[in-house]
Amino acid sequence: MASKVKSTLFSMTLTLLIVTAVAAGLLAIVYKYTKEPIKEADLKKQKLALRQVLPEFDNNPIAESDTIPSDIQGSSFDLVVFPAKKDGKLVGIAIKTFTTKGFGGRFDVMVGFLPDGTIYNSMVLNHQETPGLGDKIDPEKSDFSRQFAGKNPATFRLKVKKDGGDVDAITAATISSRAYCDALQRAYNAFKSLDLAKYTEN
Repeated sequence: MASKVKSTLFSMTLTLLIVTAVAAGLLAIVYKYTKEPIKEADLKKQKLALRQVLPEFDNNPIAESDTIPSDIQGSSFDLVVFPAKKDGKLVGIAIKTFTTKGFGGRFDVMVGFLPDGTIYNSMVLNHQETPGLGDKIDPEKSDFSRQFAGKNPATFRLKVKKDGGDVDAITAATISSRAYCDALQRAYNAFKSLDLAKYTEN
């Protein structure tokens, strides 16, 4: 009887190992064939975002991009800086920023600044906010993100009005609104730390 139980246990363990190995192999194959398409899609989305949040430019901001560490201690998320130039002159800086305070967790935002710190435009890159509520941070769903264009965070407080700031929150989606402000404030703090002369051709 003990031998039979031992045999059954061995068979079950062997079956489990085979299933796990096959699943791992299939995942590896899927990853191999989807890695490049995903990378290309992300690059395309990034290029589109840069065109939307920056004034007209003729350089390649992605090729000249730089990273700076997050202000969140212990965070593995970096911010990415994209300098935009026209005829060698700096016309703007885009910063890919993020927040971890969204209702659905982390989301990324691309923010474009003019050299004086004024926000030219901003747009969310990805999110998991609630459909019909928090997803209104997407410019295709509402005008929420457009209220930041032309504002300089030096004087325009990047907090919702409920918290003493100047931002009109999305109705019934204060958490998402606060998170968007958090992402923009993080980007502005990073912008202030930059040496803009570094991005201008001599």
